[in-house]
Amino acid sequence: MAFSPLATALQPDACYVLAFSGGLDSTVLLHQLVCWRQQQPQLRLRALHVHHGLSPNADRWAQHCRHLCQQWQVPCEILHVQVDGRDSGIEAAARAARYQALFAALQPDEQLLTAQHQDDQCETLLLALKRGSGPAGLAAMPARRQVGAHPHLRPLLAINRLQLEQYAAEHQLDWIEDESNADSRYDRNFLRQQVLPLLRARWPHFSAATARSAALCGEQEQLLNELLAEQLAQLTDAQGALHFPPLLAMSEIRRHALLRRWIASRGGAMPSRDALQRITDEVMCSREDAQPCLHFGSAVLRRYRQHLFWLPALPSLRQVTLAWPQLSQPLPLPSGLGELRAHPATSALRLPAADEQVTVRFHAHGYYHLVGRNGGRELKKVWQALGVPPWQRERIPLIFFNQTLIAAPGYFITREGAASDDAGWQAIWSLHSQDNSR
Repeated sequence: MAFSPLATALQPDACYVLAFSGGLDSTVLLHQLVCWRQQQPQLRLRALHVHHGLSPNADRWAQHCRHLCQQWQVPCEILHVQVDGRDSGIEAAARAARYQALFAALQPDEQLLTAQHQDDQCETLLLALKRGSGPAGLAAMPARRQVGAHPHLRPLLAINRLQLEQYAAEHQLDWIEDESNADSRYDRNFLRQQVLPLLRARWPHFSAATARSAALCGEQEQLLNELLAEQLAQLTDAQGALHFPPLLAMSEIRRHALLRRWIASRGGAMPSRDALQRITDEVMCSREDAQPCLHFGSAVLRRYRQHLFWLPALPSLRQVTLAWPQLSQPLPLPSGLGELRAHPATSALRLPAADEQVTVRFHAHGYYHLVGRNGGRELKKVWQALGVPPWQRERIPLIFFNQTLIAAPGYFITREGAASDDAGWQAIWSLHSQDNSR
């Protein structure tokens, strides 16, 4: 096996990071990259090894990877992750943790390389068939995809495992054998050990044929992406929310195709056909005053003012009360909401009286008179007039003096909280990082 997959898929002046498990596949790819670097000295290369901690040999594997990279003069970093397989199973949880750690460790100009090969592609397609996947799932693993700002490349998808073994033997390479690969309780191992040998015995080119099928499904998905991209862009606002009424006038096939692509654009996993139907029936077609919410793993889908929102699932702050005893000190807020600071200002908030305790809460109800507005109104009506969706309302800090609502920073001040002289102050709400639920 020559370097043609690398020369075709990669650029010699780019920065590449190899996900290096130490197994056969990634060891062969790393060796090829090192040899290619000798021909292309401008190539920048380093390796990341994910330490899952699931095997008693995990420390030894990490040491093997570090030692081999030192021998081949490739910088290597060990990434430790925690795997919780209670919800989705060990296989899926380990894969999710691995990719999350890998992409988080990339520098701005780096591209990720992984060493999946043709037989892996065959297994992925068969697993998609088992799940009843459509063309997107049957497309299996693309040779190239974009994850945020980083390309993810799989340059060995046209190479089968036998070719990798022959290459490793020719170059006398040593690699790790993960003992879990012998456990047929895992779906991939079951296919690899018991199903695929029978299929290849009858049809020797079965893996290559399934790889072609996956590529054809991928082409069809790409074509659909291109055909629907303009319409999806027209229906999606600047915040990524989807204007859904036009979808209800479409055929179910077209509506589902657009929903799938919108969810993918928001970083969601491919929903099932039943899930798409629930989005139509329980969210888009629910009554006007409803507040529907569907959970999809770590995300939730909500509706507000004829738009769909794909949001992270966040803990409720309804019962949280924070004391702010010293206004001279910033108040950290929970759940990634940044902090509150008190800044001197005229014609803003009055100072608390000696017998008033300052607290911050995230829920209130009642009838309030606001500065700059005639008459009073219920807080629910205030939020509606301000265009704040229901799920955002319990993530806005509310300042209280004892039991009296004083202000929602950046939104309103109540009459009870307004300054009457120059001895006033202003509450500044600062977010340390973007909160996607706001």
